[in-house]
Amino acid sequence: MNKTFKAMVVSEVDGKFVTKITERKTDDLPKGDVLIKVKYSSLNYKDALSAAGNKGVTRKYPHTPGIDAAGIVAETQSNKFKDGDEVLVTGYDLGMNTSGGFAEYIRVPADWVVKLPVGLSLKESMILGTAGFTAGLAMYKLELCSEEKIDGEVLVTGATGGVGSLAVALLSKNGHHVVASTGKKDKANYLKILGVKDIIGREELDNQSEKPLLNRRWKAAVDTVGGNILATVIKQMDYRSSVASCGNVLSPELNTTVFPFILRGVNLLGINSAETPMELRVKIWQKLAAEWKLDCLNKIFTECPLEQLNEKIDLILQGQISGRVIVKI
Repeated sequence: MNKTFKAMVVSEVDGKFVTKITERKTDDLPKGDVLIKVKYSSLNYKDALSAAGNKGVTRKYPHTPGIDAAGIVAETQSNKFKDGDEVLVTGYDLGMNTSGGFAEYIRVPADWVVKLPVGLSLKESMILGTAGFTAGLAMYKLELCSEEKIDGEVLVTGATGGVGSLAVALLSKNGHHVVASTGKKDKANYLKILGVKDIIGREELDNQSEKPLLNRRWKAAVDTVGGNILATVIKQMDYRSSVASCGNVLSPELNTTVFPFILRGVNLLGINSAETPMELRVKIWQKLAAEWKLDCLNKIFTECPLEQLNEKIDLILQGQISGRVIVKI
């Protein structure tokens, strides 16, 4: 089967990166076991970096970004799936150096594909997408590493972003007292919808002192921003608590000392959702579709067609997006 389809293609022209909607052929897609007709994708910060020409994300252009995709199996060489199955793909190399979800078709290895779990629609799976999966994985690891029930304030930084919003919602649903940190003071009502108990400005977490430890406050934390905010949060963690690190929107740098770790027993947990083993990946998606299913999903996204995606990419790079953007293909 060699079909013509629409795709967003980023090309390098005279040292600049330009995007346009282009017609492609399915025969031009990379080799793989499963051809998927994409129904929905979603916009992540990593997608915007790829579209902007960040060679740390995507090495070669022309390229189609989109690290998330949900759709229907159109053709398969794998006995794990059959034509017509509803499936989703998040992470691995999709949208980085493998042609991604901002297109009507993708072709990927069968080992990247998850059957859509009962309880989620294709659209809902992309409202969650990599952001929701990352938030779910962070919560799972925090609770797994806790020596006892997490009882007290749980901090989420970058709380109005994709991962932050869904971390707030998931932690709140699981009964935690969530404190949201954000620089967007006008988003208080949005955060309340997600279930947050308290809101603090991000400046409160930007401590410039050289003290290795600060007053203990947080029983657990999900950090999506990195930099000095993460360094401050680590200094404020309570005894035997954990911080899940899953973003670097502020900075990839982390300047800290060993004292929070050796004097308070703090754990720093790295969340690498892209390479999560399939068994755990399926487990998290099943939880997101069942006991972690969020009632607020329809309140935290905007939808746009492929043709309007450029505007959203510019906004997410400027830090002007709250919640999730899903792309109807």
